[in-house]
Amino acid sequence: MAGTAGTPGTPRVLRAMNDRAALDLLLEHGPLSRTRIGKLTGLSKPTASQLLARLEAAGLVLATGTTEGRPGPGAQLYAVNPAAAYAAALDVNPYRIRAAVADVTGRTVGHHELPTPGRRPAVPVVQQVTEALDGAVKAAGLTRADIHRTVIGTPGAFDPNTGRLRYASHLPGWHSPTLLDELAAALPMPCEYENDVNLVALAEQRLGAARDHGDFVLLWNQEGLGAALVLGGRLHRGFTGGAGEVGFLPVPGTPLVRQVTKANSGGFQELAGAQAIPRLARELGVEDIPEGPYAEVAAALLERSAARPAEEPHRTLLHTYATRLATGLASLVSVLDPALVVLSGTALTAGGEPLRDLVRSELAELAASRPRLVLAGVREHPVLRGALESALATTRDAVFDTSR
Repeated sequence: MAGTAGTPGTPRVLRAMNDRAALDLLLEHGPLSRTRIGKLTGLSKPTASQLLARLEAAGLVLATGTTEGRPGPGAQLYAVNPAAAYAAALDVNPYRIRAAVADVTGRTVGHHELPTPGRRPAVPVVQQVTEALDGAVKAAGLTRADIHRTVIGTPGAFDPNTGRLRYASHLPGWHSPTLLDELAAALPMPCEYENDVNLVALAEQRLGAARDHGDFVLLWNQEGLGAALVLGGRLHRGFTGGAGEVGFLPVPGTPLVRQVTKANSGGFQELAGAQAIPRLARELGVEDIPEGPYAEVAAALLERSAARPAEEPHRTLLHTYATRLATGLASLVSVLDPALVVLSGTALTAGGEPLRDLVRSELAELAASRPRLVLAGVREHPVLRGALESALATTRDAVFDTSR
């Protein structure tokens, strides 16, 4: 029927497949000539010319200049049209909402941060979200209507069975059973919600230390302690979305925590969370402990100790913390047997290679398998970057589909 997507194997579908292959190559390599696109796709010159004319007419590619440095006239170069689509992302924690807008090439074009202090927000969550998003949209010189999709990252997870946020009682205002409906009514574009640590794993899988890995575990330690599980190339979320909430894991070395969801903490969080590092430093007699939020203090202490790993009490701080991390990590490794473990969040990356090596050594004694441990490659706003990658992937699938 006219107006419907083509049947697999028909000329329309084959053209759409070639179109998408060319667009992906332009995203990966940047501006390319018709000849280069033909070589990379295996298309003839006439077919490559028709493809580029088709994509240019659809507003998906632009002529951007010509090649230089060779005898004769330069060849026309083509690139993905950045204005073909835009996606947005929000990173939510109890203290602020960070928002960003990216064009379809992945370039961030707008950013905004909205402070949200206080256990009981004076401003409703829907208003906070729209204000943060509008700030980023305005910074990009756009309107809400220009955004094709938004992904919001939060602690915990929205239960797919009830629509309520679980495992994040520390996030005020986000637990209303009607919140998702209210946000859907306020936002004109499709909106998805994802656990913040899962989004960090997505960023590492697409851009960082886990590229080309289909199975890995990401351990995150910053304001909270959590994990993301990627199995067969896909995030494993679990029945309620709570897979990876390892902060609640009972571990030796700390009292058993009961009613963990009410306490919003558990054994592994108490033993190795970022809030435990300043306390450990005081117990060891570390001098000049800075003031400030515990995650920032923990990162500063670890960075200082990693710079002097052979000196006391810094040596003991690193060794003790590494043992605590390996204690919980051993349970994950024993069950999942991953080839790779990515250490992310400032309470891990600040310790650098000295901390990584100590965790690896301790883990080798506590778990039967020995995965490769690496430090995260995406350090700047990893939750936001992962949310943008998620939003862009879905947006590209829709906008780059020329079969319709």
